Amino acid sequence: MTDSVALRRALDTVIDPELRRPITELGMVESAQLNDGTAQVKVLLTIAGCPMRSTIESDVTTAVAAVAGVQQVEVTLGVMDPHQRAELRDRLKAKRMVFSDPDSLTRIIAVASGKGGVGKSSVTANLAAAMAANGLKVGLIDADVHGFSIPSLMGITQPPTRVDEMILPPVAHGVKVISIGMFLDSNQPVIWRGPMLHRALEQFLTDVYFSDLDVLLLDLPPGTGDMAISVSQLLPNSELLVITTPQSTATQVAERAGTIALQTKQKVIGVVENMSYLSLPDGSKMEIFGTGGGQRLSESLSSQLQYSVPLLAQLPLEEAVRVGSDQGVPVVLSTPESPVAQSLRELAIKLGQRPRGLAGRSLPMSF
Repeated sequence: MTDSVALRRALDTVIDPELRRPITELGMVESAQLNDGTAQVKVLLTIAGCPMRSTIESDVTTAVAAVAGVQQVEVTLGVMDPHQRAELRDRLKAKRMVFSDPDSLTRIIAVASGKGGVGKSSVTANLAAAMAANGLKVGLIDADVHGFSIPSLMGITQPPTRVDEMILPPVAHGVKVISIGMFLDSNQPVIWRGPMLHRALEQFLTDVYFSDLDVLLLDLPPGTGDMAISVSQLLPNSELLVITTPQSTATQVAERAGTIALQTKQKVIGVVENMSYLSLPDGSKMEIFGTGGGQRLSESLSSQLQYSVPLLAQLPLEEAVRVGSDQGVPVVLSTPESPVAQSLRELAIKLGQRPRGLAGRSLPMSF
């Protein structure tokens, strides 16, 4: 094996932190050669202000240093010219998943609630992190434009990287995440009406490079407003997961978020009852918000939709959820031994079990 081939093979193992693909496949390696024990590698960044430049430089150095005969590594960072960026966009566009395609292999789960304050966003963030930890390729869209919180819950502070008109979403805990909050200079309010909300979601689905995903989660705003309708129109193959608390008021309102499926033709895959109980030191449970709400909602939706809408999980009320959320580390990662983390991981396994194969799907064929 020649020195250049050995270096290239080592560089095949370096994954771009944002695009999540080998830098060699992306055309980012301009040259790699070994001279008298010194490996000289030139890497082309997508843009001059690439926020991951230090990570890429470090990963390249580590990979190349492991090659036999390499005593020293010199990494030079350059920037792609417009022609090279155009080639990169074309290469990525060919592999971009069209989520609205009915034959898409990506499972799309829109997480809904009837009212705010039931923990919908924290459940969504934890499901995304747990699924990614299970080895799935996961994307997360913060579709709650007016009340966005996903960046904070996932610990994201850097803005997305733009390669001309293409947007590369930040990656946190193995999840590709996009939110309108990443484009704002401060915690300013978003004062938009329906058409602007629809356009924002449309741009997230078309301009953001998610690549090939196993699961795409959407954190919907509470209720049955413009964004819920836009999701059903732009993603007709999406499914609904309804979050509630045991409280009767919450379940009554959550029922409306579920029965919207009668008009949108989406499938409701289940109900999650959050804040079900508080475990006390003596082993007993305090049902602060009442009891049985999730089961009643499951039965009501099953009756109205005329198919089974199971109660998938009853999540306990724990301080660890709040602490993890404040720190930007979902509880499934920050306190994995806690009962709520275990319940969330079990829920993630249930939702990620659908086989991602071609069986039963029509394939485009020509003769």
